[in-house]
This record gives sequence, C-alpha cells and structure tokens, in this order.
Amino acid sequence: MNILADKLSEIYDLLLEAYGPQHWWPAESPLEVLVGAVLTQNTNWQGVEKAMTNVKNHNLLDPHKLQALPIVELAQLIKPAGYFNLKARRLKNLIDFIIEAYSGDLEAMERAETDQLREELLAVNGVGPETADSILLYALEKPVFVVDTYTYRVASRHGLIGKEASYDDLQELFTLHLPSEVRLFNEYHALLVRVGKLHCKRKPRCQGCPLEPLLP
Repeated sequence: MNILADKLSEIYDLLLEAYGPQHWWPAESPLEVLVGAVLTQNTNWQGVEKAMTNVKNHNLLDPHKLQALPIVELAQLIKPAGYFNLKARRLKNLIDFIIEAYSGDLEAMERAETDQLREELLAVNGVGPETADSILLYALEKPVFVVDTYTYRVASRHGLIGKEASYDDLQELFTLHLPSEVRLFNEYHALLVRVGKLHCKRKPRCQGCPLEPLLP
C-alpha cells in the first residue's frame, strides 16, 4: 500500500467535493496562457486580467506582433500586472525564444519532448520553474505538476514534506505518487490554489477547511 499516494488522493477528493472543477487556466488560446504565466508572477489575478485585456484590445496576441512592439509600449499595456518594466523584458525574452526556436509556432512547441522543452524554457531569462511548468501544463498540455506557495503550505502542514523541501522535492512528491495525467495535474493544482487562498494562508485558517479532518 502506498501511503503517500492514498493521502494525495484523499486530499484531491476532499477538495474536488468541496469546490468542484476549477476550469483552469482561464484563457482563449495557448499564447494567452503563456503570456499570463509571465504576467502573474508576484501579483494577483485581477491585475493580470486587466493587463491581458489591454493586450487583447490592441490585437497583440500574436508572437510576431509582440516581438515587434517596442518594450516601452508593452510595459504600459501590462502596467496593471505590476512590475511592468521587468515583466515586459521577461515577456520579450520568452517571445524571442519562441520565435527563434520554434518560428513562433506553439503547435511545434507542443510536439517537442517535455524534458527538453522545460530545459529550454528555464534557460530563458526571467522564466523560473513555476512559470515554465505553468506554460508546459496549461498552455502546452504536458503532464507536469505546477508547484507554488500554496502547494508547499498544504503539503508541509499535512506532514507530506519537510520544511526544507525544494521545488523539485515537492514536484516529485506529486509526480511519483499520482497518475501522470494532464487533466489531473491541472485540476489538482487549481484546487490547491483555491484552498490556499481561502484557508491555507500565511497564517492558516483551519476551521471550516475541507482538509481539516486530515491534519496531523
């Protein structure tokens, strides 16, 4: 019997029963997800939505249009997402990579081998593990588990990992003990974000949490 697999399955079932399907990532195209993965760094989703609306309203959801846009103009469009000058540079770096390596073709990216693609994304200045994995899972539908602060809080507070666990340690916990399925990884991460925002905050609010019965 795999105790960790059973515990992870129980957590998932309780969250799904409490919150239902989350329908992540809210986007109309893989490129929109990819852009959103950069914009959502260190900010709330409301700001990202406003920034994305600006990009859409200027008809710029195209790799070649984004590459041609002066970085100053891009920064102003994404200002609602915060850290806009930094994110404009990071987004430009990512778009440059997609055009240089894949001719701006996201379908070609989807066909690439997952480990190779992850290494390529992590080599882009401004793309860390969480951003790379969000792109792989949500934009390119690769079975890669996305880890964030909420994942860490839930897993550590429920005794699944030690407090010194790294991103890779935490990701491995889920990938080794769950079926490697895009839909499952997508839903699980979204549910962890939901419970994290409602209950597993920096200061936990355990009362009424769907996972309260599982606490050590």
